[in-house]
Amino acid sequence: MNVPPLIRSAVLVCAALLATANVAAAQGFKWWQDDSVRRELGLTPEQSTRLEDIFQKSLPNLRRHMDALDRAQAEFDRLVEKGEDSAVMEQVGVVEGARAELNKARTMMLLRMRRSLTADQWARFTAVHEQRERARGATRRNHR
Repeated sequence: MNVPPLIRSAVLVCAALLATANVAAAQGFKWWQDDSVRRELGLTPEQSTRLEDIFQKSLPNLRRHMDALDRAQAEFDRLVEKGEDSAVMEQVGVVEGARAELNKARTMMLLRMRRSLTADQWARFTAVHEQRERARGATRRNHR
């Protein structure tokens, strides 16, 4: 099938963005086990244990959604290679639906975790998180 260059380029850009998002979603950080974060938030050992329990109970569901996203992404990649434009565009919906389900599961886990923190700890956590994100962004910009 002869695919116009503009459509092929758009599809390849979409594929690259989806792959990048997939990698980012796979990265994790158990902040409740990090000594500096625990100290900064004033987490008790019981809170750390509770947060780990929430994470462990959420993990099978998160893995199931991640696997679904990986399968949808693999099919998307296969369709891009075959040059089946209409099927590719349909598969984008499947990939994004799978990504949304993964994000909803992650959000529910984080909501349960948030409930394990006091209002003050949550405010400190938000500040620490924002500070780390800014530092990561600066690091990325410096490496370009």
